[in-house]
Amino acid sequence: MSYSQQNRNPSFSMSLDVNNCHSNLLPDNFVPESYRQVSVQPYNGEMTEDDIRKHLVGKDAYRRTEYIILEQSETCAIAMISRPDDESLFSPIKDISLVALPTTCVLAEDHTVDTANDTVLAAKAKELGLGKESTLIVRGQDDHVNFIHHPDPVRIRVVEVIPPEPPKLLRMVQHVLTYADLPAIKIDAQQIDLRDLAGKAENAEAFLVPCRSSGLDFEVPTYFLDEHPDQHNWTLLGCERSREIHEHFYGDRPACVEMCPRSLTSDNGALQVIKCCLLEKHIEMDGHRAVVPWGANLRQVEHALETLLTLNK
Repeated sequence: MSYSQQNRNPSFSMSLDVNNCHSNLLPDNFVPESYRQVSVQPYNGEMTEDDIRKHLVGKDAYRRTEYIILEQSETCAIAMISRPDDESLFSPIKDISLVALPTTCVLAEDHTVDTANDTVLAAKAKELGLGKESTLIVRGQDDHVNFIHHPDPVRIRVVEVIPPEPPKLLRMVQHVLTYADLPAIKIDAQQIDLRDLAGKAENAEAFLVPCRSSGLDFEVPTYFLDEHPDQHNWTLLGCERSREIHEHFYGDRPACVEMCPRSLTSDNGALQVIKCCLLEKHIEMDGHRAVVPWGANLRQVEHALETLLTLNK
């Protein structure tokens, strides 16, 4: 792993034309959609816009190349190129605009990073302690090179009950982010511990929980609603759907401790993914909350994330 020499070595004296770097040329979290748009080339000149322009203008560039990373030892810069001809296999570069210079441009090597994944690139920037004013270049899996400009991922909160740990919805969101074509996202987990909720029923003689897969087992007898046990003087640790099922099986609604994440939290302005048993086949928007069915599939989770992102524009 290597960092910008300018940031690490105060005696570094290469000439830097900071004022001519068009750092706002690209939006925050920008990642080239394909790393074949990115060319990596060695460079021995001064890191100024004029010198980089003189070096690149007139040189042939492949028709898919849009960004050129100039490497000089552990120092780097990124230029966006323009050319009059995008149809020919190669055509001369007409002009360039600087995206980043060594003062803000960091080069890292990490072969575990999928450089086509915006979220992974943003996570790497955070791991390195880089702020949103930075541009991170990563040489990652299969030696593919790509960059993220001004990493500032969208924060989305996943609200879920535990156990199991880690909670299923969190694992599903994390899995979707490994393959979905989404901008950089930072996941915050908000976990509601069912054991803490059960502690509110201090005099419970027994607990009834929705199913055995919850992994719950208390000091008092524990029964599972999906197994339709003989009725006891229990406290239901459940939600509205659990109460409906109990009423169907036993003809009444028992004492209950609410466990539905949707009911226990509110729309506080933060983007949230949350689940609810009352939904079965669709997602539902509730303010800044995307609500998915309790047994959501990956496609529904991806759709929830996509919908939340439209609120962030």
